[in-house]
Amino acid sequence: MEGGSEVVVRRVNPGTKFRDFYSWPDEELDEMESTLAIQQYIQQKIRRDYTDIEGVLELPLKVDVNVWNYEHLRQFCMQLNELCVLLQPVCNAETCSQMTATVSWIFLCAVHKEPKECCAIDYIRHTLDGAASILNSNKYFPSRVNIKDSSVNKLPSTCRRVYRIFSHAYFHHKSIYDDFESRTMLCHRFDRWVKKFDLITPDLLIVPLDDNSDNLSDNSDNDGYSTLQAINNSVVEAPNSKEEEDNGHYATVSENAPQPNTAPITPDVEEEDSDEDDETTIRE
Repeated sequence: MEGGSEVVVRRVNPGTKFRDFYSWPDEELDEMESTLAIQQYIQQKIRRDYTDIEGVLELPLKVDVNVWNYEHLRQFCMQLNELCVLLQPVCNAETCSQMTATVSWIFLCAVHKEPKECCAIDYIRHTLDGAASILNSNKYFPSRVNIKDSSVNKLPSTCRRVYRIFSHAYFHHKSIYDDFESRTMLCHRFDRWVKKFDLITPDLLIVPLDDNSDNLSDNSDNDGYSTLQAINNSVVEAPNSKEEEDNGHYATVSENAPQPNTAPITPDVEEEDSDEDDETTIRE
């Protein structure tokens, strides 16, 4: 007790049951005394009501918009690690030998010395590892409370790559995507976020989010896979090496790779606003 008021200890103690996690009262942002305050505030809003997308994304007063977007992107990557885990039993080199999303989108993985095709699950892992490497880089983001103007352009390019995880899951593993989305609304939130803050051009957002979207995927699986319990407060891992940290190339797009079990695509190539990676988009 201090001054007659009860001290609230916000801590998950050993042995606490999952249903009792985060059972303490919410805290206002200006009461949070930590360099991680923005992250904690976003996670608090998600726990309170993950379906209130506008409320979760609403920029607080006196918070820098670049810091706000940086922390949201970190949160998206943390939560996408769960989707990656859920995909692993059914998405592998045999079932998804290429990283595709519909017959019009095929991506090459550029974490290698020379960009090459990866199976989809490896592409997803590499993309999340690459995003973690960028977002934890002392070179680009040395502070959690102040983002350098020169580093802001890393956010849109990372967003484009991360979004491909949603698109692959939707078009090729629909049942897993639907279950994950019903529990997190993550793709809906991501879609609204990049539009609200102008991080991705709308023509790249190919996952349909309207009520009739179930009829728009002709490549979904029907594996009946039972999804795992939600992973909470995952940690974005730091880069494993200096080379990883400085490597800004994580994904590019194949210009003529064929879709599995389809005729080769003859694409028109349209250049994107790349982040020093000569990234291109393929359209049929």
